[in-house]
Amino acid sequence: MRHLLGRPRRRLLALLATAALALGGAVALPGTAQAANILGNAGFESGGLSPWTCSGNLGSVVSSPVHGGAKALQGAVTSGDNAQCVQTVAVQPNTTYALSGWVRGSYVYLGVNGGASTWTSSPSAYSRLSLSFTTGASQTSATIYVHGWYAQGTYHADDISLDGPGGGGGGDTQAPTAPSGLTSTGKSSSSVSLKWNAATDNAGVTAYDVYSGGNQLLSVSGTSATVGGLSPSTAYTFTVKARDAAGNTSPASNSLSVTTDAGSGGGTGFKQAAPYLFEGWGDPPSPTTVMNATGAKWFTMAFVLDSGGCTPSWDGSRPLTGGVDQTAINQIRSAGGDVVPSFGGWQGSKLGANCSTASALAGAIQKVIDAYGLKAVDMDIENTDEFENEAVQARILTALKTVKADNPGLKTIVTFGTSTTGPTSYGNRLIEQAQSLGANIDVFTIMPFDFGGGSDMYGSTVNATEGLKNKLKSTFGWDDATAYAHIGISGMNGLSDQQENTTPATWTQIRDWANSHHIARLAFWAVNRDRPCPGGGVVSNCSGISQDTWQFTSITAGFTG
Repeated sequence: MRHLLGRPRRRLLALLATAALALGGAVALPGTAQAANILGNAGFESGGLSPWTCSGNLGSVVSSPVHGGAKALQGAVTSGDNAQCVQTVAVQPNTTYALSGWVRGSYVYLGVNGGASTWTSSPSAYSRLSLSFTTGASQTSATIYVHGWYAQGTYHADDISLDGPGGGGGGDTQAPTAPSGLTSTGKSSSSVSLKWNAATDNAGVTAYDVYSGGNQLLSVSGTSATVGGLSPSTAYTFTVKARDAAGNTSPASNSLSVTTDAGSGGGTGFKQAAPYLFEGWGDPPSPTTVMNATGAKWFTMAFVLDSGGCTPSWDGSRPLTGGVDQTAINQIRSAGGDVVPSFGGWQGSKLGANCSTASALAGAIQKVIDAYGLKAVDMDIENTDEFENEAVQARILTALKTVKADNPGLKTIVTFGTSTTGPTSYGNRLIEQAQSLGANIDVFTIMPFDFGGGSDMYGSTVNATEGLKNKLKSTFGWDDATAYAHIGISGMNGLSDQQENTTPATWTQIRDWANSHHIARLAFWAVNRDRPCPGGGVVSNCSGISQDTWQFTSITAGFTG
């Protein structure tokens, strides 16, 4: 059962939780690694970084402070770069590895790309981080990383260890030849399509890694790829490297520079005022009554869940078509409006968590798209089963990438919780995964409530949104206008679960700020509650405060972006 308001109780201290997520794909019981550190230059005693590489040339080897030996890594974090240092090593499939390291500084992270990670907040002396992960059934390489956090100051790391058997494919040490003929086959304002000639290898090439500068963007098995999540009117330089089963990596291909097309007003051109309407709760109002009274056109319909076997249905129990939800949608469309279904939410059996693969999840989303001829879909990613699960985050983003490619013109939205200063660690990871997967998400919507925001809900909402903007800029390389144009705000009218009070006057301020900064989307939870009941508390069919009926919906209808 959902809690009273059917929306998230924000985990206020999300940054205090750590991720310990296993790499997926193993089909047999994992083996146990033999204890042997397979990382090169693990203590940085060589005096140089190699074979580590660091983003932004922000890594260096220093003599103090050290944990052991005479040298350590120093990462000079900036406001736009977390000074991530990585090393890729050959590993054996279906095997458990132990990763550990000694770190000091404010918010230092240790992990493996695509898998487990851990972090520590701000040790004044060296503190040990450790985790384990299991490789996939066909995995032959792993990229280990350590990094700090944006604008949190310099970090140090030392004596990093990855214990387990090395890869090598029977002693293969021969790297593939460099891919050749890298060229672009197409581009848009946010993506570039690439192709290249195959490399050769004595044992066979298993993957191609696409880079922009020193950053690996994605890995593919064939000789073509599309890089998404790029900024309009921006020059990017790409290279490709081949990799074999033993983890040997080729030299880089020829370098290719491509400038993306100009965007539409700095973003996607998508604008949507769409408060939530829930047909399974809170005395659902007549949509046409609300539309006639307020001028609202769009509604976010809550929630599409799993009724079993990765099968979409409304709230996990009402039929996808032919029920009260379709009746409401038909009424909205007959009155000249439209809807965006929201998948997920805080509780219930969610498709993202229960569909076993990204392909299966994309198929479930496609059923809803086909049923209603949708122009947009929203994935409301919350709680431990989706938001705090790295593998499920990646599954959802990959599925959205698939349906976006299969349905030209479809807009994709992700909605998630926030702190008063911007995304939490889980929100940051969601954004980073969207970039690394090339998911090309149109709108990143935060929910600025239930976060202990206190009495200043306008100030907290603006601060949270500015934090999101800064994260989008640093992750995607966007300017302010482009970042704002990919942002949504989904508030809560009246009293929240934590007794935060968003009044009509406050919501008007938020709407006006959203218009002046040209964000993409404005929503609130929920139209069902957009009725007065001063002193009524936190209930499902009214706001708990003094207001006019449908006043928040009317204010929201004035959002134009």
